[in-house]
Amino acid sequence: MKFGKLPPTIAASLMLAVLAGCAHNSPYEPSDPLEPMNRKIYAFNMVADKYVLRPVTVTYVDYTPKPVRTGLSNFFDNLFYPSVIINDALQAKFKQSGLDLTRFLMNTTFGLAGLLDPASMVGLQKHDEDLGQTLGKWGVGEGWYIMLPFFGPSTNRDLVGRVGDNWTEPLQYTDLTIPERVGIAAVQAVDTRSQLLDFDSILQQQLDPYVFLRTAYLQRRLNQVYDGNPPEKLMEPELPDE
Repeated sequence: MKFGKLPPTIAASLMLAVLAGCAHNSPYEPSDPLEPMNRKIYAFNMVADKYVLRPVTVTYVDYTPKPVRTGLSNFFDNLFYPSVIINDALQAKFKQSGLDLTRFLMNTTFGLAGLLDPASMVGLQKHDEDLGQTLGKWGVGEGWYIMLPFFGPSTNRDLVGRVGDNWTEPLQYTDLTIPERVGIAAVQAVDTRSQLLDFDSILQQQLDPYVFLRTAYLQRRLNQVYDGNPPEKLMEPELPDE
């Protein structure tokens, strides 16, 4: 799910303010000074998911043929893929950026606007890059852990990334009305939630789902920033001195 377009001056001020507090932390020892508020927002998100998003998603999965669901997921992946291409280049991954551009063009044309994925069939790998990862690549720490209403887990760095990535998304340069944008965001939310249904049972088994989700999110982001090879000092919890 994406943020709407913000005026450049407001967005720039927000980015500077949020980045000012960024530092590197271990996912096992996160900086979470907003935990009391974060837990309340997490509880709100869980209620909204239980009574709105999950029932809609389950109905969608039950009554929509899998090929249709796959096509919709492919469409959204391709629609926002220019952000991946640009962040490839911003991370100096120029070869990957070129391959991802080829992937985007192939799926947009031969893949019927992205509904199909011929690029994967010919060996063009799909990547997942965003501005949050780009900032991490160049040494910006994740800062505080933040739980956003409706959007879920984030950090200072990833919040800035969410805002910045708006300017690399094609929808920002269309004449879509607000209701149309809301409709697209709602469909995308259901599509994304459908890919996380299997995660529900795992989360329900945790003694503290909030801590589990926080650790899982931070670990995943570290792996993404370092392309699967994060520094050991950031991945291993510090043991108390004997």
